[in-house]
Amino acid sequence: MSVPTLPSPGVLPCQTLSEMIAAGAISASPAIADGQVQPASLDLRLGTVAYRVRASFLAGEGATVAERLADFEMHRISLDEGAVLEKGCVYVVPLMEHLDLPDTVQAVANAKSSTGRLDLLTRTISDGGTEFDRIPAGYAGPLYAEICPRSFSVLVRPGMRLNQIRFRTGQAVLDDADLRARHAETPLVSGPAHIDQGLGFSVDLRPTSGTLVGYRAKPHTGVIDLEKIGHYPPAEYWEEVHSDQGRIILDPGAFYILVSREAVHIPPDCAAEMAPFLAMVGEFRVHYAGFFDPGFGHAAAGGAGSRGVLEVRCHEAPFVLEHGQIVGRLVYERMAEVPTELYGAGIASNYQGQGLKLSKHFATPAR
Repeated sequence: MSVPTLPSPGVLPCQTLSEMIAAGAISASPAIADGQVQPASLDLRLGTVAYRVRASFLAGEGATVAERLADFEMHRISLDEGAVLEKGCVYVVPLMEHLDLPDTVQAVANAKSSTGRLDLLTRTISDGGTEFDRIPAGYAGPLYAEICPRSFSVLVRPGMRLNQIRFRTGQAVLDDADLRARHAETPLVSGPAHIDQGLGFSVDLRPTSGTLVGYRAKPHTGVIDLEKIGHYPPAEYWEEVHSDQGRIILDPGAFYILVSREAVHIPPDCAAEMAPFLAMVGEFRVHYAGFFDPGFGHAAAGGAGSRGVLEVRCHEAPFVLEHGQIVGRLVYERMAEVPTELYGAGIASNYQGQGLKLSKHFATPAR
């Protein structure tokens, strides 16, 4: 298996992904559909069955996911007519896509933005895998989604796209010197750039108008059908979080939607991944979804900066979160080639120009 000769190492763009599909390095049954190929990633689709398992697991070296399912499976659920994945349970779903990667191409997966905003922990596992969401160079085999709904039970069907995968060759990460030079030439973020092993971003708890700073998931709600867009009244699933002091207290076990203070720009020749900041900053995690496509928030794709939505879950102890506190970082990567399509430019992009925003399944809150 081979991929086209590329001008430099980096994240593979949509046009190369299409060539890999044509060559059989990426295959699927049924065939890959229109809209799955994004500027720098491929959406993955759920198959027809879900396995309820006793616990999360990795296949481990020398073992297949199918073999491990025999150890941990509790029961099987057909998704053909739609099925509810219940809050607090763990499921493994075979995906429709299959890989046969060249030795020079590796992959990393992540939840899609709407998946993360529903607190729907979704990770990719593979045969012989020793890490979640990491696919080694040269991998040939099936892919599976491990799904654990944390805040809401969800109704799913075959073909739904909860996670996505990005492919790269060689070393693509921009170091801090590269980021400083780029930011000096064309700002990567509004305001001062905090650059330290990536581009730091902070939380906005002093909105320019009003006191609404976020949303907190309600503990007892109805099922969310993932096919329904703009359908659900936010008040039935979320409590508004207000602050006029520039700080909030995170409750252990609670899930919050907050927003970054900075507006982010991803140039057309770069992609980015949201990574947690140091664990020492507090007892919480900041995100599930982590891919930022080329053109996100960038003028070349009709953007004027887009703020990052933060999916925050507090752990063991209540924690005071202050306005402007750095809570995560963006790791920028070079594209091997500028994509022929950019995020927000002529394609369906739900979150271009976003601020504080729930997932696309919810109606716009009345103000």
